[in-house]
Amino acid sequence: MSFEEYKLSLEIRIDWSDLDTYSHVNNLVFMRIMQSGRVNFWEATGLAKDYDQMKKGPMLVSTHCDFKKSLYYPGTATIKTKLLYMKNSSFCLEHVILNDKEEVCAVGKDVAVCFDFNLEKTYRIPEDLREIMSGY
Repeated sequence: MSFEEYKLSLEIRIDWSDLDTYSHVNNLVFMRIMQSGRVNFWEATGLAKDYDQMKKGPMLVSTHCDFKKSLYYPGTATIKTKLLYMKNSSFCLEHVILNDKEEVCAVGKDVAVCFDFNLEKTYRIPEDLREIMSGY
């Protein structure tokens, strides 16, 4: 599997506290790793800044993770993230979580909507933001 189309990459140190009773990384931690990838996308595209300045930004509406292989301590996990698709007000991110050997340990998807927290409703993704997001 080639990871060239994933423009965003983040390495995360696996902590001993991430382990479960089976001595591998707990499934919940995979969701936290996906959250780190999602936030990395939000920061790279300016979505996080938009929320800080205007209280308009992404709201997660769905997340899904398929577990392929265990992660272990000590080690690192790398999450690679890309925009999978964009609609009027929603978009989908795809994540791949790799171990130290660059083996796929999980594949996940997040769907988010652009949400105006002032008006409590979704809004259409502006063209300038579409262009930025499309770069990822």
